[in-house]
Amino acid sequence: MAKNNNRRDFIKNMTALSGAALSTSLISSCATSSKDQKIKEKKSDKVYNWRCVTVWPPNFPILGESVVNLANELRDLSNGRLNIKVYGGGELVPALESFDAVQLGGAQMMHGAAYYWAGKIPASIFFTAVPFGMSTREHNAWLLYGGGNELWKELYNSIGLEPFPCGNTGTQMGGWFNKKLETAEDLEGIKMRIPGLGGKVFTKAGGTSVTVPGGEIYTNLERGVIDATEWIGPYHDYLMGFHKIAKYYYYPGWHEPSATLELVCNKKAYDELPEDLQELIRSVSLKHNGIMMSEFEKYNAEYLEKIRAENKNEILPFPDDVMKSLKKYADESMEELIQSDEFAQKVAQSFFDFKKKIKQWSIISTDAMQPYL
Repeated sequence: MAKNNNRRDFIKNMTALSGAALSTSLISSCATSSKDQKIKEKKSDKVYNWRCVTVWPPNFPILGESVVNLANELRDLSNGRLNIKVYGGGELVPALESFDAVQLGGAQMMHGAAYYWAGKIPASIFFTAVPFGMSTREHNAWLLYGGGNELWKELYNSIGLEPFPCGNTGTQMGGWFNKKLETAEDLEGIKMRIPGLGGKVFTKAGGTSVTVPGGEIYTNLERGVIDATEWIGPYHDYLMGFHKIAKYYYYPGWHEPSATLELVCNKKAYDELPEDLQELIRSVSLKHNGIMMSEFEKYNAEYLEKIRAENKNEILPFPDDVMKSLKKYADESMEELIQSDEFAQKVAQSFFDFKKKIKQWSIISTDAMQPYL
């Protein structure tokens, strides 16, 4: 009899457990169904037709091409829900009005470089390039893990924009000169096409900074309107033909030891996208950030050899005296920038604190290996 009672108790308990399990399963199923419904609600079959303006000439190698590739990838990965038509500089708006076009809503997206807008927002230079700043590897680390992106978003969100790092040229060359440099005094009187804070530094060092659109640089250099120019690196410099009209090619690119590029969305338009499309823009931008850097490394290496092989150019390091002078004036220019803008001071604190820390690691890692590579 005891055995039968135990058996009934066992069956009763198992029935209760089964019921509980079934209830849990039903609750879980309902929860999953609810979650799936929310995901479906976040997604939509609505098609978003956007316009993207750029500061680059149409189909410009690597830079312009990268934006077209990004737009095509966003269209394909979204199954056609996010269609972006890309306009090169001047096709829809002038290149350097791209920023205003997106801020005002005339276009939903743009690709360029943040330091082009330094006249409007001085702190923007930190998100592209700082003279004698961080390397590409270090700058990416600051943006992604050192608080740089958060500051970038805070700055741009305040004026109705949403920024993403989207490309990098890597360390640039110092530029093409028609005069050989021996000392810092040799910079006196040189008219050089060099924008941004680098241009201010060059002027302090005795030269003259000249703003020349990309399409006019060759003619200006050939005719002596300018005596020197920086552009990007061997690949683009070769395509521009600078090696044919300037003898001396100097390195390193003190003015742009790294040059991060940006993809910027009108914040209102971005916020109206479903969450999955927002995430798609974030992830694809970051993907192209790395792709472009690798592409520049490949082609710059190849075209440096072409310049060496095909012409009688002298590829030279800046004299130590010149570099010390430029560094001195870069420090002065940075201090003036910080004092002139409260947000720039905030970003500079983060930037240079990170630079100081990561430099110690760079010294005993990548820098220490260089003599043996």
